[in-house]
Amino acid sequence: MLFSILYMILRGLLRLIPSADDGRDRDVEILVLRHQVRVLSRKAGRLRLRRIDRIFFAAAARTLPRRRWRAFPVRPETLLRWHRELVRRKWTFRHEKTGRPPLAPELVALITSMAKDNPRWGVCRIKGELQGLGHRVGATTIRTILRRAGIEPAPRRDGPTWSEFIRSQAEGILACDFFCVETVFLRTLYVLFFIEVGSRRLHIQGVTRNPDSAWVTQQARNLAMVDDLDSVRFLIRDRDSKFTASFDEVFRSEGARIIKTPVRAPRANAFAERFVRTTRAEVFDLTLVTGRRHLVRLLSAYERHYNSHRPHRGIDLAAPETIDVAPIQVPTGRIQRRGVLGGLINEYHGVAA
Repeated sequence: MLFSILYMILRGLLRLIPSADDGRDRDVEILVLRHQVRVLSRKAGRLRLRRIDRIFFAAAARTLPRRRWRAFPVRPETLLRWHRELVRRKWTFRHEKTGRPPLAPELVALITSMAKDNPRWGVCRIKGELQGLGHRVGATTIRTILRRAGIEPAPRRDGPTWSEFIRSQAEGILACDFFCVETVFLRTLYVLFFIEVGSRRLHIQGVTRNPDSAWVTQQARNLAMVDDLDSVRFLIRDRDSKFTASFDEVFRSEGARIIKTPVRAPRANAFAERFVRTTRAEVFDLTLVTGRRHLVRLLSAYERHYNSHRPHRGIDLAAPETIDVAPIQVPTGRIQRRGVLGGLINEYHGVAA
């Protein structure tokens, strides 16, 4: 629009030139030739015209007769095209978008968060929750937002997934499993351990060469006598024949429910399997075990380190015994290293003043 106004003003100024004895045509032609010299002096090579140059030549073309258009550096068709573009710009107005106003990014993020945090909520359920907060959003709009985010808007009817169940009930879940250690003399020792999923607290219950059902049941009784199992609601175990009905009865008597993992599905007992990998990588892949007593000493030391000092990603890099304890900043000059398992693992503590 601004260039159209400039074009009209320039065209009016050119008409003010006196037209006696064909003098106006000659003067305008001279102006065109002078402007052409300025354009050509800017840069050698291909002619490059600015928008102001096009406006000037188009305005001059409306003043000069057609027989004098040879003075222009472009073809007559180009001048006519420039003039048509100026006319089109004159009648071009700013179009305002009509329809529903776009939602605020914060509201879109809230809708996506509601769908992710509540996978069983449908579109109408999310709409009602937003309406209770004072935000009126249509069901179609919510469905479109969820579809763009890759979230299925329809509620899931088959219940939570296994990972969702573990996360929601982590504070009351106890997992158990075996792992074996080969000694220097190629004797296999079996280790029974329990791990609390919510706090990652480890319980090494026993080491034996013959883990029969009676021994496993007795270790479960020892755990029930030493530790309070009132908070345990679920026990996750595999389908090993060593876990008999008497073993399950120990935990049922404490109010826990037994959950058996599917056949050949180690991921269903992922927390126990992750501990086995950790203890192998940090201890048994670097140590030669001579016998049962040696293995018990290693496991006792590692259990203390695992529960009191080792950081865990699942609990925000805290140790199981320091979950609710705020860390105290220790000056770097008062930090001392302490070796565990003969220096195989190092712990760092602050020295008392």
